Amino acid sequence: MSTTLPKVRARRAAGRAGQYLSLLCYLIFLAFPLLWLLSTSFKSPQELGSINPTWLPQHPSLDNYRTAFDAQPLLHSALNSLIVAVSASVISVGLAVPAAYVMVRYRSRVSQAGTVWILVSQMFPFVLVIIPLFLVLKNLHLIDSIPGLIIVYVVWNLPFSLWMLQGYVKSVPRSLEEAAAMDGAGRLRTLTSVVLPLLAPGLVATLMFSFVTAWNEFFFALVLLKSPENQTMSVILTRFLGAEGVADLGPLAAASVLATIPSLLFFGLLQRRLVGGMLSGAVKG
Repeated sequence: MSTTLPKVRARRAAGRAGQYLSLLCYLIFLAFPLLWLLSTSFKSPQELGSINPTWLPQHPSLDNYRTAFDAQPLLHSALNSLIVAVSASVISVGLAVPAAYVMVRYRSRVSQAGTVWILVSQMFPFVLVIIPLFLVLKNLHLIDSIPGLIIVYVVWNLPFSLWMLQGYVKSVPRSLEEAAAMDGAGRLRTLTSVVLPLLAPGLVATLMFSFVTAWNEFFFALVLLKSPENQTMSVILTRFLGAEGVADLGPLAAASVLATIPSLLFFGLLQRRLVGGMLSGAVKG
């Protein structure tokens, strides 16, 4: 008995150490591209052109960041991306909340057709819809405009927002809505006062995914935006490629690091609510 207990503790400690080691390796695997990008952004042109690349910059400097800011309007394009991403995510989630509630609580042919539309719409590739989308926006005089791109992102994000929020709406007990109805609350009051507060984790999760999708989207922005003052961050990054496709690695890496900061900040600030919302929707939905 006295010898068995230390062995069991040793096995548990070894198993726990193995778990932490595996988790550390996985985190390094996930963080490696970002760390390599960050290291590249501080390297000199001589180090970038070396046939024997180093993990860390030998003489780190901010020259690539200065060159990137001097060469392209990064701050203005980042502001455009922020306006588009925030507007598209807020509008799409705002439209998805009542729609998801109706689709879950009022089962009908219309709601079933909506569910089918959600699944089918995610199967369309960008190339298939870009020409009719371009013609529609051209007739509405929304080509090469921030509002036009926002509308496109709202339409593109709405199916995903609906699909994701349906699971969270299903997790809200009907008894709470029935109690609110007995107290004299109407459907709108029940939705805003009872259901909506309980959907807070799901709203955060859906808002985050919608924001990141709009922030990183490239194809629609490339085709629909032509004026330099309207272009988003993802399009501006392509300007660091030369005429022959040769990338200016240093400034490109610096600009790419700057482009990842907003997403990292949002995830860092809302990670607890995000993870809680994902688990809630996955378990209860």
